[in-house]
Amino acid sequence: MKVLHLISGGDTGGAKTHVINLLQELNERIDVKIICFIKGEFYYEAKEKGINIQVFEQKKRYDLSIIKRLLEEIKKEEYDLIHCHGARANFITYILKRFCHIPAVTTIHSDYKLDFKGNFYKNLIYKNINYFSLKHIDYYIGVSESFREMLIDRKFDPDRVMTVYNGINVKEVESANINKSFLQEYGIILDENTIKVGILARLYPVKGVDVFIKAAHKVLQERQDVEFFIAGDGEERENLLKLSEDLGIDDKVHLLGYIRDPYSFINQMDINTNTSYSESFPYVILEGGVFKKPIIASNVGGIKDLVTDGETGLMFEPGDIDTLAKHMLTLIKDEELRKFLGNNLYDKINKLYTSEKMADKQILIYQQILGR
Repeated sequence: MKVLHLISGGDTGGAKTHVINLLQELNERIDVKIICFIKGEFYYEAKEKGINIQVFEQKKRYDLSIIKRLLEEIKKEEYDLIHCHGARANFITYILKRFCHIPAVTTIHSDYKLDFKGNFYKNLIYKNINYFSLKHIDYYIGVSESFREMLIDRKFDPDRVMTVYNGINVKEVESANINKSFLQEYGIILDENTIKVGILARLYPVKGVDVFIKAAHKVLQERQDVEFFIAGDGEERENLLKLSEDLGIDDKVHLLGYIRDPYSFINQMDINTNTSYSESFPYVILEGGVFKKPIIASNVGGIKDLVTDGETGLMFEPGDIDTLAKHMLTLIKDEELRKFLGNNLYDKINKLYTSEKMADKQILIYQQILGR
């Protein structure tokens, strides 16, 4: 079996983690290669991890000069299947399908209707081009059962929609070099008894980071031995800074910007949070779980498959500031509950959501597609 993966290469967050974890595992079992269109962080990380990766550089998003090179690559290497990730790769695959006749599958890492929300031009143009491209791809994989159901609800053929949950390389995360002075390098010196509540997210409206700050404000009215940390960057940064200033808590809420060492950040936190209005199956919860950090998460997407309220974490409805603040206070006050939830989450991840299990399911789907 020989599979060609395509991705823009500018990906960050969950999509990048999913693809790199998946290809590390697939590389041990089948003949697999990935081609990206931007030489950036994704390329260098994949290269460092021994993944067979090559750049076919695009000068602009819809520079189609790479089509000829890709067709030559597919013919020369005799690939059995194309597997694409993201809007740009979906569009390229749609064009390739007009000239070559091997099956194509795409993984849906996020809600494509929300991917360009907040940018009028991109939302108008790119979202619709991506939807058009998706309709011309043969098979679809959602990274949670809720995403599979979403695609079926949107009239994608249920016989061609499958699920492969995000999986994490537990051993790799556990063996990562942890910088125990991570916060000190940002000039943050805390009392050893201070409780640290963190969120790792892109700063876009869909991530609901304003909800995190507003809940922090409520918590700080009862407890002063707590500090709040936001790791990530994006268009909402200035609005979030102003919000924390207007609430008078900017001395307790730390916006760290984009970080290159998420594991050290997570390791420093006592409580992990996710406040999104839309999610697939977020890696930030898996990563926190490997460090046995308790999670408070919004009840969206596939999160409920990982977080069982009261057993592997605490949940709240998206946008519900009061319940989020209540859950924060519960965990701040109860160290034993934090340990209980963190340990249970760790056990569930090891049982169901490792990168090995993700690759097992992915290969089974490849076999099913090629057997049709």
